[in-house]
Amino acid sequence: MFYQLGEGETLLSGLDAVRASLGKPTYDRRGILIYQGDCVEQMQKLQEPTFDATVTSPPYNIGKEYEDALPLTDYVAWVGKWMTEVHMQTLSHGAFWLNLGYVAVEGYGKAVPLPYLLWDKSPFYLLQEVVWNYGAGVATKHTFSPRNEKFLWYVKNADNYTFNLDDVRDPDVKYPNQKKNGILKCNPLGKNPSDVWSIPKVTSGRNRSSNERMAHPAQFPEAVIERIILASTNPGDLILDPFLGSGTTAAVAARLGRECVGFELRSDYVDTAAVRLDGMFDAPISDELPLE
Repeated sequence: MFYQLGEGETLLSGLDAVRASLGKPTYDRRGILIYQGDCVEQMQKLQEPTFDATVTSPPYNIGKEYEDALPLTDYVAWVGKWMTEVHMQTLSHGAFWLNLGYVAVEGYGKAVPLPYLLWDKSPFYLLQEVVWNYGAGVATKHTFSPRNEKFLWYVKNADNYTFNLDDVRDPDVKYPNQKKNGILKCNPLGKNPSDVWSIPKVTSGRNRSSNERMAHPAQFPEAVIERIILASTNPGDLILDPFLGSGTTAAVAARLGRECVGFELRSDYVDTAAVRLDGMFDAPISDELPLE
C-alpha cells in the first residue's frame, strides 16, 4: 500500500507513512516497527488510514502485572477510545480482531464476558464472535472449569472485507472422499474450521513450558494468530497490534510475509519482542522466513 504526499513528492509505503508520522521506532527490521508508548497517543499522530487489519488483546482489567485496574466504567470508556482510534486508522476493506476474556461485575456476575460490555464501543461492524477453546487451565470446584476466551471479528465495511477461507481450511475431515452424484461433498482443501477453535494455549512451567514461551504472563499461541492473519489479510498487508506484548502478532506477520506495526508501553516487553524477532530473522533460511 502506498500514499501520495503531494505534487512532485515520492509515494510512501504504509511503513514509511507510519515513520513519517511517528518518527524513529524503537525496533525497525524486516517490515516490523515497534514503538514504545501509549497506543492512543501514537495512533492520534497518524495522518490517514494505514492498516489492513488489527489483531490485539488489551489488558482485561483483572489486575495482571502489566495493567493498572480501573473502575469498570472507566475501563469501558478507555477501550472505546482506542477502538475508535483503530477504526480511524483502518483501511476501508480492513478488519479488527479483538481478543477478550472475562471480568467480575460487582453485584451482577463473577465472570462476565468482556464482549458483552465492549462489542458496540466503536464504529466497526461486528461480523462474528469466535470462541477459542484452549484446552487447559485452572480447575474449579463450584463452577465448570474455564477453558475459553473470545475473539470479536469486526470489519470496517460489511460488504467488502478480506476472507481467505481456503487458506485456513481444516484438513481433518471425517469422510474426505465422500461423493454425491459423483462430486466430492467436501472441499479437497478441507472443511471450514467453524467459529470454535480448539488450539492449546502457551503454557509455562519447568516441565510443560511451550516451545514458543516468552517472558510474558499472557502470551498468544502463534497458531491462533496465524489463522486470523491468513484469513483476514493478504501477503504484503500491514497489520497493527496496539498492545504488542511479547510480539506474537509481529512474529507471525513476518513469518507469513506481512508487515506489522506494534505499540507497547513497557520497555521490558519491547525488549522481549525484539529478542524474539531477531531470533527469527537470524535463523537459517530453511525456517521459511521471507527474505530481506
